[in-house]
Amino acid sequence: MKKSFLFSLFILLVFSATLYSQMRFLKGSDACAHRKQNLTSIPDPIGDSPNSPRHTFDVLDYKLNLDMRSCFLSPYPRSFTGSVKVKFRVDTALSSISLNAVNTSMTVNSVSLAGVSFTHTSNILTVTLNRVYNAGEVAEVLINYQHLNVSDGAINTGNGGLFTDAEPEGARKWFPCWDKPSDKATVDITVKVPANVKLGSNGRLNDSTLTGDTLYYHWISRDPVTTYLTVLTGKVNYNLNIIYWHKISNPSDSVPIRFYFNAGENPASMQSILPGMMTYFSQKFGEHGFEKDGFATAPAPGFTWGGMENQTLTTLCANCWQQGLISHEFAHQWFGDMISPATWADIWLNEGFATYSEALWLEKTGGYNSYKSDINSDASSYLSSNPGWAMYNPAWAVTTPDVNTLFNTAITYNKGACVLHMLRYVVNDTNVFFNMLRGYATDTANFKHKSAATDDFTAKISQIYGQDLTWFIDQWVKQPNHPVYSNLYQFNNNGNGTWNVGFQARQTQSNTPFHRMPLTVRITFQTGSDSVFRVDNTANNQIWIWGFNRQPLTFTFDPNNDIVLKTGSTAAGTVPGTVGITSSNNELPKVFALMQNYPNPFNPVTNIRFDIPRRSNVTLKVFDITGKVVSEIYNGLSDPGKYTADFNATNLASGVYYYEINAVEPGSGNTFNSVKKMVVVK
Repeated sequence: MKKSFLFSLFILLVFSATLYSQMRFLKGSDACAHRKQNLTSIPDPIGDSPNSPRHTFDVLDYKLNLDMRSCFLSPYPRSFTGSVKVKFRVDTALSSISLNAVNTSMTVNSVSLAGVSFTHTSNILTVTLNRVYNAGEVAEVLINYQHLNVSDGAINTGNGGLFTDAEPEGARKWFPCWDKPSDKATVDITVKVPANVKLGSNGRLNDSTLTGDTLYYHWISRDPVTTYLTVLTGKVNYNLNIIYWHKISNPSDSVPIRFYFNAGENPASMQSILPGMMTYFSQKFGEHGFEKDGFATAPAPGFTWGGMENQTLTTLCANCWQQGLISHEFAHQWFGDMISPATWADIWLNEGFATYSEALWLEKTGGYNSYKSDINSDASSYLSSNPGWAMYNPAWAVTTPDVNTLFNTAITYNKGACVLHMLRYVVNDTNVFFNMLRGYATDTANFKHKSAATDDFTAKISQIYGQDLTWFIDQWVKQPNHPVYSNLYQFNNNGNGTWNVGFQARQTQSNTPFHRMPLTVRITFQTGSDSVFRVDNTANNQIWIWGFNRQPLTFTFDPNNDIVLKTGSTAAGTVPGTVGITSSNNELPKVFALMQNYPNPFNPVTNIRFDIPRRSNVTLKVFDITGKVVSEIYNGLSDPGKYTADFNATNLASGVYYYEINAVEPGSGNTFNSVKKMVVVK
């Protein structure tokens, strides 16, 4: 027996060491996703509102009083008695309210205050009120209940420890509540435990009262908490260190950061890092918005991997004091906690943002190359494991999907982070990009300490940016998959010391629509420096042509891999129109000019000449009489020269058309614009 026991102990130690070794090398997002995909707190769709997040009442406060003393004593039962006073505001006249309360996890004993009777079936607690309450009225019901000694994933005990675990819809297993992410409420929690237990929760420790061998902890959160982020974590002889972060806005005011940890652990390295991380994220996203923060390594069995971003008290797996994991979970205090998802369809606003923040912390500590390496890793993981669905699925707002779908690493985490990186690229100004994120996170009227839907986020960043970004969010967030490019480029020697470079952007995917994006290309030459162009690819098979007075050697599409979510190739080929436009540097023009096309009237081909005296970004477009663009003949950064462009009107009807040139000199901002009329006769 002794040998058998020792062998079993050896195997357990080897397994634990292997598990910890694996954990050390996981990205925070990978560890977080792995844990959430293995949750036992499976969502129960029964009773979900088909119109979520609309509801007949809004919970304002949960006041819990729980006797959990026995949970910390051998044999560590999961059963406890408790009460919850639910304070709510009526949104639609009603005479009863329905709360989520899982039958197999709890028994409801009584209701009082405004509640006079109840039924508890099919995981729904329906409380009949003492009268009809009208919109705007506030009422309270007091519910006395008992949590059963069952393994439901929401209450976890063992080895003198206890922790709750509620994402996505496990709060309904340990207290009656309206268990939807958008309905945030303040919480007031009193817990009875043995005197040698340290116990943390949301918000601030209001007081703790010792009575003999019993301790009463009283935690209050001034800030509203969504139900799945409501937490209790405690243990007999738990270790506790407290450090302080001084606010940027008022350095004399400090925020406590509490570190709860098991015997044999040492969070010292993270204690030294956290204040700097808190400052950095506050600078990027707006000042940390809570009265405290904290981390607790799992005090009982059942939390093997990753972390859970409970509001102001994150749970970590045992001995998991790693920067990658903590930067991910800590970023959730802004994205997921301070701003919670309106529905589970909006989960990417949590996990995509937290995963992106891991890369941002690497940018802070290791520079842009470290950041980009992490983003490239996210992109590679997505491309190799993409299951083929969109990040946003409106059906998830009604029926919560299984955890493997909701917390899919490739989609919710990796793609989410990459989409934010590509938004940064689209905006093309790092300061503006972070102004957008900060403006979103600090909007007290709509988002801060509230919830957000994807369309809300889109509207906010569009407002700050000054341009509608709906097209970007729709294609990357609401559509599945990614573009597959099969681009062509062509070098043409005009024979007079000038060359044309043509580029056609082609997407060939069939499992997602065309994705509009700004495209960057780089051309190297036999002499002189490289030329880099950025063009807006607004339609498939779009063509750009550039003229040069030096010989091009190589052509590179997306040289910095800014569009990280793509596959395909760019190859030499025939680009329509490349041979039809020529330039000459003989007798370089002194002024900008647009000449009348010849012949005119014409059918079906005419040529248009224009002069470029200084290097400029040039576009040449054709409009019909309504002002609609019918053709973009030319678009490119052009060296000085005299240019001729062929225009083919085969696909146009007879009539009057206009052609317009726009030229902008890089750096100076000087512009040239000219419009002329031409006539197609068939």
